[in-house]
Amino acid sequence: MRPYRNAAWWMMMPAAAVMAFVGVVPLVAVFNYALHDIFSLQDVHWVGVEWYEEIVTSTRFHASLGRSLLFSAVILAVQVPLGVGIALLLRGMGRGAVLILMLVALPLVVPWNMIGMMWLGLINPETGMVGQALAAAGIGFDWKFTALHTWILLVVMDTWHWLGLVVILAYAGLSGISGDFYRAAAIDGASRVAVFRHIELPRIAGPLGIVLLLRFVDSFMIYTEAFAINAGGPDMATHFLAIDLGEEIKGFSYGSAAARSMVYFLIVITVVWAFVRISGLSRQEERG
Repeated sequence: MRPYRNAAWWMMMPAAAVMAFVGVVPLVAVFNYALHDIFSLQDVHWVGVEWYEEIVTSTRFHASLGRSLLFSAVILAVQVPLGVGIALLLRGMGRGAVLILMLVALPLVVPWNMIGMMWLGLINPETGMVGQALAAAGIGFDWKFTALHTWILLVVMDTWHWLGLVVILAYAGLSGISGDFYRAAAIDGASRVAVFRHIELPRIAGPLGIVLLLRFVDSFMIYTEAFAINAGGPDMATHFLAIDLGEEIKGFSYGSAAARSMVYFLIVITVVWAFVRISGLSRQEERG
């Protein structure tokens, strides 16, 4: 029997050291800042968990948390089914699907800080294509003072930006399904719903899990787009968690901002852990 050698683990040490430097060290620093009231680098006062107590008992935090969770739920409910549906249509297009995939992937390369300005230009009723089309159709779209319209704009804008990710990953999973499965389903007389439920969905479950995690984390901490469109308005209707954090940073309240960052970090980590745990239990049940 050959002796066990752990030389491979030593080869991972450089990568682990880099990850510790760029991940763990900043996290520890932020945690330390969250326990202090920082006026300047020379004027730092210990406050313990005072910032945390103030944040988690604040009605404003609870309201922002509810908006952020609702926005993430809407984003996932729209983008995942739509992306899977488009991927299913592309699967039967042959080589023509490559062109469509390239088109839906183009928004992914647009810099995130340009998205808000682009869409503000598009919905401008005087110069924007979308704004002029809505005006010609007699549709009033007031994203500045109507909360529903602001939400619609944010959902459409985020979907335009990230739908390509869902389509590409779902299409990749579908492309790996052998044609034998479809032929066997046709012989058995399986319906289209049954084919999707028992053949296609299990094959794309892994990619969809990645999509769900990535899109939840990104949409849950949306900041740039929401701030660029209406700065959290109208009347706090799009005032998400990240906008609260941005206001504290701009107000130089670094201790409170650090505590708020740690609270957000714990929320995201808890959701990710729960998702991984549930996914693991589901796989165990399928194997059992």
